[in-house]
Amino acid sequence: MTKFVLTRLFQLVVVVLVVTFVTSVVMSFLPGDPVKVIAPFADNQQREAIRADLHLDDPVPVRYVKWLGGFVTGDLGNYYTVSSNRPVADQFWPAIRTSAILMLWAQVLALAMAIPLAIYSASHEGGWIDKIISNSAYAALSIPGFALTLLLAYWLGVKWQVLPPSGWRDPWYDTVGHLRRVIVPAFALSLGPAAIYMRLLRTDLIATLRQDFITMARAKGLTPRRIMWRHALRASSITLLTVAGLSVGTMIGSALVVEVIFGIPGLGTLTAEAIIGLQYGALQTYVAAMAILFVVVNIGVDILYGVVDPRIRNV
Repeated sequence: MTKFVLTRLFQLVVVVLVVTFVTSVVMSFLPGDPVKVIAPFADNQQREAIRADLHLDDPVPVRYVKWLGGFVTGDLGNYYTVSSNRPVADQFWPAIRTSAILMLWAQVLALAMAIPLAIYSASHEGGWIDKIISNSAYAALSIPGFALTLLLAYWLGVKWQVLPPSGWRDPWYDTVGHLRRVIVPAFALSLGPAAIYMRLLRTDLIATLRQDFITMARAKGLTPRRIMWRHALRASSITLLTVAGLSVGTMIGSALVVEVIFGIPGLGTLTAEAIIGLQYGALQTYVAAMAILFVVVNIGVDILYGVVDPRIRNV
């Protein structure tokens, strides 16, 4: 276990370093002067102060090392706007929490939709309901996430006024308001992953139900429900866990669009604002947070492998 943890931590460091350095290089090629975008009405003295604070006159490697030193020590720098400047940390930590809650809801919805449908479809392989479920999954995968987000926001929030079209509420202080505002963006994020989960789990379950240990379980007189939920599903869940962990990266990318459309103050919204405003340091911090989140989730998935299948613990 110690070797496993050390290996994963090393991978985490490498991923964060590579991703953030590439981001720093790419940002340096963007057209425009960040200071003129940040403070278009400032005088020369104010602009030079902002340029010095953001290390914009330094070469990219030097600027990156200075940002990295601040990131490691907790100094995330300042976020400049036309009217003021504020520490990046003031918005950073609440935004991470908001995005994590949104993606957690999306993952729960995706699994809640995928697992029952996959079980029913695998249990009735080749039937007309199986074909409907499979074709519906293909249709869900073909719908662009941003298009679905716009449609849901318009019809449910504007046209029918069933749910608020935008905004965010903290789940600890306004649970009902939170649920009313999170359900549509979470569903928009979850539909694509749910279709993938369903297809993969269905295929694995069909193969598992043909294994010898399932035949033995049937011979012992176990009920089909017990065989499916206790034996077949557990044996088929390794692939589902892997894809669920990897899908976090897709959700992070999709959250950028979903959060902007629904006005959610998460990491995706801050990233979009940092790109538009050419906020180099802030953007690197946000990208680092996304990379850390992705790697940490997949470390958790690797640990869950041993819980789901005890044979993996000694591998």
